[in-house]
Amino acid sequence: MNWDDFARWGQHIADWGQRYHQGLRDRPVRPNVAPGAIAAQLPPTPPENGVPMEQIFGDFEQIVVPGMTHWQHPRFFAYFPANAAPASMLAEYLVTTMAAQCMLWQTSPAATEMETVMIDWLRQALGLPDGISGVLQDSASSATLSAVLTMRERATGWRGNKQGMNGQGCLRIYCSDQVHSSIDRACWVAGIGQDNLVKIPSRRDSPAFEMDPSALQAAITRDRAAGMIPAGIIAITGGTGVGAWDDLPQISAIAKREGLYTHLDAAWAGAAMICPEFRDRFWPGAAQFDSIVFNPHKWLGAQFDCSVQFLRDPQAQRDTLMIAPEYLKTTGHEATNYSEWTIPLGRRFRALKLWFLIRAYGLEGLRQRIRNHVTWAQELCTALQGLPGFVITTQPILSLFTFRCPGDDAAQQHLVDAINADGRIYVTQGAHHGRKVIRFQVGQFDTTRDDVLFAHTVIREIWEQIST
Repeated sequence: MNWDDFARWGQHIADWGQRYHQGLRDRPVRPNVAPGAIAAQLPPTPPENGVPMEQIFGDFEQIVVPGMTHWQHPRFFAYFPANAAPASMLAEYLVTTMAAQCMLWQTSPAATEMETVMIDWLRQALGLPDGISGVLQDSASSATLSAVLTMRERATGWRGNKQGMNGQGCLRIYCSDQVHSSIDRACWVAGIGQDNLVKIPSRRDSPAFEMDPSALQAAITRDRAAGMIPAGIIAITGGTGVGAWDDLPQISAIAKREGLYTHLDAAWAGAAMICPEFRDRFWPGAAQFDSIVFNPHKWLGAQFDCSVQFLRDPQAQRDTLMIAPEYLKTTGHEATNYSEWTIPLGRRFRALKLWFLIRAYGLEGLRQRIRNHVTWAQELCTALQGLPGFVITTQPILSLFTFRCPGDDAAQQHLVDAINADGRIYVTQGAHHGRKVIRFQVGQFDTTRDDVLFAHTVIREIWEQIST
C-alpha cells in the first residue's frame, strides 16, 4: 500500500465508521455466534503474497463485524462502558498515524508535556487540590499493580526489587470484599499472595456497602501482633459489583495512624466527580490517598485505553519502578520521563485524545451526559419496580443498580441469557449477599433516555415469554 492508497482507504474507513455508528441501533448488541465460529472462517496459514485491500476490507465486513460485541451500542448496559467519543477517535487516528513511542521526554516532547497538563486539567475537574500530580496508564489494573508494588517496596524498606521477597516477612494488604478482581491479581503479581489480601466485610445494612473501619483497624492490630507486616490499604468508590463506596476519611485516618500507603480505586465513579454535586457523597477524603485511579475510557468518553493515576507524591512510585540504563537517560536538561512512573517502558500518546475530548465537549458538556445517565438509571429503576414480582436489590448508586426477577438464582441467569440472546439490549449478572442479581448500568456515550427506558420494554417482554 502506498500513501495515495492510504489516503483513499482512510476516507473509506471514516465513511464506514460514520455509517457503523449511525446504524448501531439496528444491530444486536452481542453477536449470536458459538465459540470457534470466527476462527473457522480464517485461513489456517498466512498468505505468501499480498492480498488486495478490497478483499481484506470485504472480509473484515463479512467475518469480523458480525462476530463483534458492539461496545459503542447505545443499548449496551453491561459491565461498565468503554466509550469512544468521536473527537477522541479522531485523536487516536492521529496518534496511530504518527506512531510515536513516547517513553521519554526526548522521544516525544509534546506527548510528555501534554500528559502533564492533561493530568492537571483532570485534577482540577475532579476537585482535587493543587500539588497532586499523576501519570496516564493503560488501565486501572496497571495503576493498581503500580500502587501495590509501591506498598510492597515501602513496607520492605525498598529491598523487594533487589533481594526478592524471601525473608522480607509476611506483607498484608487490606481492602473491602467489594473490590474488583484486579486487586487480587495485583497481589498475585506483586508476590504478596492471595492469602495476604485481607478482605474486610462490607456493611450489609448500609446503602454504601462500605468496608467496616472498626473491622479494618482490628485486622491491622491483629496482624501486627502476629508478626505480620501491614503494607497498605485499598479503598473503593463506585465498586464494580453494586457501586459500593468506602468511608474515605475514616480509612485515610487509620492509614495515617498506622503509617500505611493508600490507594483509591475510583475507576468508574471517578469520572462522575467532574459533577460537584456528587463529591459530597463519594469524594470526601479522596485527596488524602497516596494514589487514586480513574478511567476516562469508562464514563468520560475517551477511547480505550486511558487510565489516570493521581499521585500525592510520585517519588515513592518512581523509586519502585524507575530503572535508568545509560541509553534511557535524558541529557542536557531536567525532564519528566513518564516511563519511570509506570511498569511498561513503551508508552502511547494517550494524552492527545484527552485534549481533543475535553476541548470538543467542554467539562459542562461531559457533566451533562453523566447527569443524564444518573437520572435515566433512576427512572428505569422506578419503572422496573412496577413489574410483578421484580425486586430492586440495590438502589441506584450513580447510574448502577441491581434487581431480581421472581424465582431462584437459576431464574436470574435464565432471564439474563434470554435478554442477551434477544440482542436488543445487553446486561450482565452479578452477585450480592450471596445471591445472583441482574446488574444494570447506564453509561454509553451516545445513549438516550429512550434507549434506557426501552430496556423496560425488553425486560418485560422477555420475562413474559420465558415465564409463561
